Amino acid sequence: MSTTTDTTPVVGGSIAAPAPTPLEGRPGVPFSRTYRAELRKMVDTRSGRWMVIVMAAAAALILAGFVIWGPAEDASFRGLLGLSTLPLAMLLPIIGVMAATAEWSQRTGLVTFVLEPRRGRVVLAKALAALSLAVVVLAAAVVASALANVAGGTGEWDVTAAIAGGTVLALLVFVLQGVAFGLLFLNTPVAIVSVLVLPTVWSIATVAISSLEEVGRWLNLDTVMAPLFEGEMVGQDWARLATSAAVWVLLPLAIGTYRVLHREVK
Repeated sequence: MSTTTDTTPVVGGSIAAPAPTPLEGRPGVPFSRTYRAELRKMVDTRSGRWMVIVMAAAAALILAGFVIWGPAEDASFRGLLGLSTLPLAMLLPIIGVMAATAEWSQRTGLVTFVLEPRRGRVVLAKALAALSLAVVVLAAAVVASALANVAGGTGEWDVTAAIAGGTVLALLVFVLQGVAFGLLFLNTPVAIVSVLVLPTVWSIATVAISSLEEVGRWLNLDTVMAPLFEGEMVGQDWARLATSAAVWVLLPLAIGTYRVLHREVK
């Protein structure tokens, strides 16, 4: 006959209630895993994969056409790099939009936010993944421009550190703008049309309407980006860039993040 030893403590002749043991919480999803998942989703889907292919093909065709038919005296590394990054400035924001709207356009929000309920971390991972992919695409454009310069250009390496840094910063701002508009509208077609059309309409308005000319110098993102691509930024240019980015990037990014944090997932 076996006996069971009662280990419940006795206090003052009565049985005391066992002390509660706190449950160990399940560790959250590491941010690195969330980041890798968001980065993988940007190229795993057909739309994301084809967007990268289209950007690479557009840059390659422009460089090839210029090397074959363009004036040889203008085919310097700086000129070729500007040509290869021209389509990227238009298409990279779409990458940001698609990254930001994936859960809402493809109805995968329940899966994403159940696995990682901390939505702020998901938003941050999406932004970093879009910026990382943009850096990879830009690096490919730089390599293609260098090869084109060697193959058919003048061989002049006239890209300064200011031009290179300004180009990278400008394209990253455009990508982040795409992420911001995607979070703001949470609808892929609407966000893509908005990020492409609204800045263009505003630029035309600041040129056509004289009363908006001075405002456009501070709030026209395309205008304030021009010295950045040229590597000729001075003190006031940085102030204009900060002001324009605050309106066209940071403000929609803040509103869009708030929407994602509080919107019901269906």
